[in-house]
Amino acid sequence: MLRRTLCLAALVLASPLVLPAPPAQPARARDLYLGEAYFHAAQGHYLDAISRLDTELWQYHRIDEPKLDPLHYRVNQANFSVGDFELSYRMHQQAGRAVKAVLEGAVEEPIRNEAAWRLARIFMQKGDATSALAAIERIKGRIPERIKDEEQLLRGQVYLHVGRFPEAIRLFRELKARKGYEGYASYNLGIGLIQSGQEAEGLTELGKAGQLATDDEATLAIRDKANLLLGNHLISADRPAEAKQYLDRVRVSGPYSSKALLSSGWADAAEDRFEQALVPWSLLVKRNSTDKAVQEGMLGAPYAYNKLKLHGRAAQLYAAALQSFGGELAKLDASLKSVRDGKFLKALVRNEGRLDSNWVVRLRELPESPETYYLTELMASNDFQESLQNYFDLEEIRRRLAAWGDSLDAFGEIIEVRKRYYDEALPPLDRRFQALDSQMRLRLEQRQTLHERLQKLLVAPRPDFLQTADERLAREQLAQLAEKAGRDTSEAGEQTRRRIERLQGLLHWNIHTTYNERLTQAYKNLHALDAEVAALDTVHRSFVRERQAATQAYKGYDKPLASLRRRVQEARTRVSTLMARQGSILEAMAVQEFEQRRARLEEYQVQARFALAESYDRANKSQEGDAK
Repeated sequence: MLRRTLCLAALVLASPLVLPAPPAQPARARDLYLGEAYFHAAQGHYLDAISRLDTELWQYHRIDEPKLDPLHYRVNQANFSVGDFELSYRMHQQAGRAVKAVLEGAVEEPIRNEAAWRLARIFMQKGDATSALAAIERIKGRIPERIKDEEQLLRGQVYLHVGRFPEAIRLFRELKARKGYEGYASYNLGIGLIQSGQEAEGLTELGKAGQLATDDEATLAIRDKANLLLGNHLISADRPAEAKQYLDRVRVSGPYSSKALLSSGWADAAEDRFEQALVPWSLLVKRNSTDKAVQEGMLGAPYAYNKLKLHGRAAQLYAAALQSFGGELAKLDASLKSVRDGKFLKALVRNEGRLDSNWVVRLRELPESPETYYLTELMASNDFQESLQNYFDLEEIRRRLAAWGDSLDAFGEIIEVRKRYYDEALPPLDRRFQALDSQMRLRLEQRQTLHERLQKLLVAPRPDFLQTADERLAREQLAQLAEKAGRDTSEAGEQTRRRIERLQGLLHWNIHTTYNERLTQAYKNLHALDAEVAALDTVHRSFVRERQAATQAYKGYDKPLASLRRRVQEARTRVSTLMARQGSILEAMAVQEFEQRRARLEEYQVQARFALAESYDRANKSQEGDAK
C-alpha cells in the first residue's frame, strides 16, 4: 500500500495542472482501482480520478504477468477512461490521447459520440466555436439517450455561432417538442430567426419563450431573459408601447428584474408617460446601489420629475444620487486599493465562503472585502469564470502538494521507525531460522536417502532392509545365543541349537513372506512423511516471504522519497508561479471592471451635477413666477 501511494504521488506530480468540468457518466468496473477512479469521477474529483487511474495503469504495465491482473479485462476501458476524465476536466489541449483514442479509436459508437460532445461543449465554453464545430461534426450514428437532447441543443448553438442559421433553426424547431427544453429551444430559435433576417418570426418565437408556463428556475430565467431582450429590441426599434407588455412580464425578484424595471421606465418615458415611468424607477432606486441599472435609475427618476415640472423633487433626487455616487466612488477606490494589496485573491479562496452555493453574492456582503462589491456581474462572465476556476484549481493543487509534502515526511518517519524496530528484531530471528533451516535440510536429505533405497528395493529386493527394530534385535539376540550354544556339546546344547534354528527360521520366514506388504507400508509411510515435509516447506516459504516483506517495508525507499520530495518542491514552485500569474490576470480583470464602473459613475456624477444645477434653476424660476 505504501508503494502504491508513492507511485500515485509520483504520477500526479508528472501530470499537468488542469481544470474541473461537469461530471462524466461513469461506467461499471469490476477492477477495484478502476472502480475507485470512477467513484472519484462521479463526485467531480477528476484530479483524484486521473491520478489514481494513471497509477493503476502505470503499475499494470510494469508487472511480470499482466494477464493475471484484474485490470487486464478492462485495460482498454481504463485507457479510454483516463482520456475521458481529462476531457471532463477540460484538458482539451493535453488530452490528445483521449481525442485520438476515443474519437479515432476502436471504441463503441455511443462512447465516442459522447466524448466528441463533451469536447465540443468545452470549446464552446471557451468561446472557440470553430473547434467546437469540428468536434461535434465527428458525432455519427447512435448517441446515448441521456445526452441526445443536450447534443442537439449544443449543435444548434454551435451552428448559430458559426452562421449556419438554417441548420440551427431546424434543430431548435425539433427541440421545442422535448420536455424541459422548450425554453432553451424557443429562445435560441428566436435569436436564430432574427440573425437570419426573419425578424418578425423571430420576435414571435421570443414572445412564446417569454410566456412559458413552468416552475423550473432555469426556464423562468430564460423566460425573463427573452422578455427583456424582446422589450429592449422593440424600444430600439422605436416601438416602446409594444415593448412595455414584454418588460412587465419579467419577474420582480428575478435576476433580470433591475434591467427590466429600468427599461420599463424608459419605455414609458419614450411616450412621455413620465408618471408611469416613475413607478418602476421608484422601485428600482431602492435596490442595491452597486447595480448598474439602479445607478442609471437614480438619474431616470429625477429626470421624470423634471419633465413633470416638479423641479424641487427632482433636485432632491439628483442630490441623493450625487451622494450615492460619491459613496460608490469611495467604495470603488477602496476596492481598487484592496485588489492592489492582494486582498481580493484571499477573499476568493476562502473555504467558508465557497461552502455556500451563493458564495459569489455573499462575497459582496463581507464588510472587510470592499473589493467584491462590484464583482457579481463580472464573476458571472465566462472569461472571468474560466480564469477564476483556473485560480481555484491552482489553489487546490497548491494545498494538495503541501499535504503531499507532509505525507512524504510522515512516510519517512514511518520507514525510520520500522527500520529501528526490525534492526533489533530480525537478527535473533535470523539466527534461530538458520538453525532450524539446517535441521530441515538434514531431514530432507534423510528423506531423500530413504526414497532412493525404496526405489532400489523395487529392482533388487532386500527383505532384511525392511525388518522392524524388534525383529533386528531378536535376530541379534538369537545370533548371540547360537554362538554361545555352539560351544555346548551336550544333548541339552543340541536341543538349544535346534530351538534357536527354528526361531531363526520362523523370523526369516516372517521377514521374507511379508516383504511386499512391508514395502507397501514403507511407501505409505514415506507419503505420509511427504505431507509433513510439504507442511514444513510451506512454513519455511512463509517465513522467507515474511522476512522479505519485513525487509521491503523499510529498505529501498530513500531514493524514491528523495525524488518525490524534490518533485513536490518543484511542483510547488511551479504552482506558485502560475498562481501569481493567474492572480495577476484576475486582479487585472477586476481593476478593469472597477475602472469602467468608476468612469461610468464619474460620468453619471457630472450629469447629476449639471441636472441638479438645472433643477435648482428651474425651481427658482418657478418660485419667482409663482411670486409674481
